[in-house]
Amino acid sequence: MISSLLSRSLLLVLCCALRNRLIRTLIGVQATQLGTPTPGTLRYVRNSGVCETTPQVFQASGYADLTATDSMWFWFFAARTNSTNVPLVIWLNGGPGTSSMLGLFQENGPCRISSDGTSLSLNPYSWNSVANMLYIDQPIGTGFSHGDETVNGAKQAAKNVWQMLQIFLKDPSFSYLQSNEFGIWTEAYGGHYGPAFATYFLSQNQAIQKGSIQGITLNLKTLGIGNGLTDPLSQYPSYLTYSQSNPYKPTATSAQVAKSSTMFYQSGGCQALIQSCYKAVGISSQSSACSNAWSVCNNQYLPPLSQGIDQYDIRSTANIFPPAIDGFLRNSTLLSQIGAETNFSSQSATVFAEFESTGDWMLNSAPDLASVITNGNHIRVLIYAGDADFLFNYIGVESMASVANLTTKINKSFNKTKFTDFFVDGVKAGQVKQSANLAYLRVYGAGEEVPAYGWQNLKPGQAALQFFNYTINDHSLSRGFSKNEIGVMGILISLVMVIYCSMTVFGFMF
Repeated sequence: MISSLLSRSLLLVLCCALRNRLIRTLIGVQATQLGTPTPGTLRYVRNSGVCETTPQVFQASGYADLTATDSMWFWFFAARTNSTNVPLVIWLNGGPGTSSMLGLFQENGPCRISSDGTSLSLNPYSWNSVANMLYIDQPIGTGFSHGDETVNGAKQAAKNVWQMLQIFLKDPSFSYLQSNEFGIWTEAYGGHYGPAFATYFLSQNQAIQKGSIQGITLNLKTLGIGNGLTDPLSQYPSYLTYSQSNPYKPTATSAQVAKSSTMFYQSGGCQALIQSCYKAVGISSQSSACSNAWSVCNNQYLPPLSQGIDQYDIRSTANIFPPAIDGFLRNSTLLSQIGAETNFSSQSATVFAEFESTGDWMLNSAPDLASVITNGNHIRVLIYAGDADFLFNYIGVESMASVANLTTKINKSFNKTKFTDFFVDGVKAGQVKQSANLAYLRVYGAGEEVPAYGWQNLKPGQAALQFFNYTINDHSLSRGFSKNEIGVMGILISLVMVIYCSMTVFGFMF
């Protein structure tokens, strides 16, 4: 414990000392043409000089060509240290149809967009400080990805991303990562993406091992889901509670809550429609039942509970933070530098409409999540939630993590576990409960895009980097120290050093 604290302190000192030296202005890069798509291969720009400005850290941006017409955009950043040994982690924003460039530039990437959306600065709390990060725009039609294929559900999307990863890991520049630990980290609609992708990847691993298909096994070890929608039936009642009992301010009057409560619980109401959706899975009426539940619940039940607020951060009345990235990523010079081939939009209305048409939003992904938790490979699962987010609020996320349909031995033990404080550099940054390989973390002072936020004396992304780092390295999230504990540890370290020096002076050895 003492050596861990010393190492951490030394790292902070070194980071502070080197920070200004690492920040430099963007360098000019000639326009790049990636050439004609070739199915099953990558086309990309190496070291564009955009975003990651840490010297000698490799980056690549471009496309994995799934077919002659379907190209999936990626942006890879090698870890700032020890890139050959640390995990490969993919980051997926939600939506559906939301570009993962939001995660890159607003949350956990090597750079952050400025408040006016016109420039970038180095992010000292980037997740590529401890892992190789791969940001993917998916499904096709999202962000910089382009093509003809239509995807209308998370399970279908999983197949394309698996194909993309096979292409990526076969490329000579990235094949060294094939045996590294692998992680899926995502948010919001990632409550569906994460479980669906993890389950599919594991099934593909089994097929490869049996010899029924050829491919590269993915050494899946972590799944992280932030403010995710996973089980609508257990999460949608939480809006009634959160609108009145969140840590910040009411989002609805008592009359509005009563109106929505009636709409949820009445015969034929939102709850009944979600139940009908669940029962229709696998039969011909699935799409109509689930899309009907989506329409009624999201257009009639929710609006009275969230009027006049930013649903992603209820402390604001408008969606002004994190800063928008669309204008920055529509600069033609920048697009040439990074190899992008299409105009950028952070949200694809077309992709969203495809998912809406099937009602994929209202499907229950909790069984897939349970299968990942109970998989024999000890996959570490972190469910985390910023407590200022209304849309997929922490009360609903916590309920999802605790409900009976996650009927596993781990879950039963998890439900009996008490919350403990989550400390980051002496600051109480949240509450955590953890049992075996399942953990749930409520993050104080964060909206839906948790890594974009700071809390008290913590910088934006500081708490997120700690819970990410602890999870991928299989450490307990309650491992941090309070301010008083840090003070006591400092005294103990000093005493140990005094005793050691005294023993050395008098010729004694430990």
